[in-house]
Amino acid sequence: MGEKIGMIGLGKMGLELARQMMADGHELFGYDIDPERMKMLADEGGTPVDSSKIVAENCDITCSILLAPEHIEENTIGENGIVQAGKKGLIHIEMSTMAPSFQVELAGKLAAHGIDMLDAPISGSHDKAAARVITFMVGGSDAAFERVRPILEPLAKDTSHTGPVGSGATMKVITNLYVNSVTALLAEMAVVGEKAGLSHETMMECLPKGSVRGSMFDTMIPRFFNRDFAPRGAVEIFYKDMGLAIELAEKHGVDLQVVPAARKMFKRAIDAGWAKDDASRVLEVYEGKDQG
Repeated sequence: MGEKIGMIGLGKMGLELARQMMADGHELFGYDIDPERMKMLADEGGTPVDSSKIVAENCDITCSILLAPEHIEENTIGENGIVQAGKKGLIHIEMSTMAPSFQVELAGKLAAHGIDMLDAPISGSHDKAAARVITFMVGGSDAAFERVRPILEPLAKDTSHTGPVGSGATMKVITNLYVNSVTALLAEMAVVGEKAGLSHETMMECLPKGSVRGSMFDTMIPRFFNRDFAPRGAVEIFYKDMGLAIELAEKHGVDLQVVPAARKMFKRAIDAGWAKDDASRVLEVYEGKDQG
């Protein structure tokens, strides 16, 4: 029997997860500030409502996946947030990529209203959500995790309970530390190879046969060579996530060197007006095209 689930934030990932949850037989209520995204939910068979409060009134489990901390606070503890529904025992799954400290603090505020929160950031893009090959990293109580496990597991290739609230966010931040920095490193590799006279075909043939292999190579190198910058994981999101990694490292006394250097290149891409483009656009920073 399906659950009544709320999705707050109907961007590419939120809408795709809503679509997959409905395919699994759940009843889906959703809210987004963009009327077009609400219409898209309705077209998929979901029920758009006028606030996060109303989402919570209709659901036993709510989810949020939003870009900024202030958006999350507005929709959880704000005047039209889920706390205003007054439903003790509600479980809220916060899926956004945020600082661990933010998630811990938010969980405490929700607990004061009788809401049990899990932080469950996602590794993988919306197209991987459509293929159900994303990964959930879930921090929170054992009881809440077991309650939502049957919902999350069918959506992903892996759903891991990482420990208390905040540990999911920590796992996501260090995962992105690798993904974001390796994207910049692969761009360097592609540009140097091209400048030195290697063909794309030669690099595609030789590199995976040596030490350079794996999903990041398979994903990013074709985008670089084809100059395919259609948005998947945006430049601005990579820049934000690297900032979270630097913040986390500093908190624990680690002086990162690689991540800040890579982040400077993504900042140049943002300054060039490419914030919404795919992160692969950083290639053109290495080529100097951001300089006009």
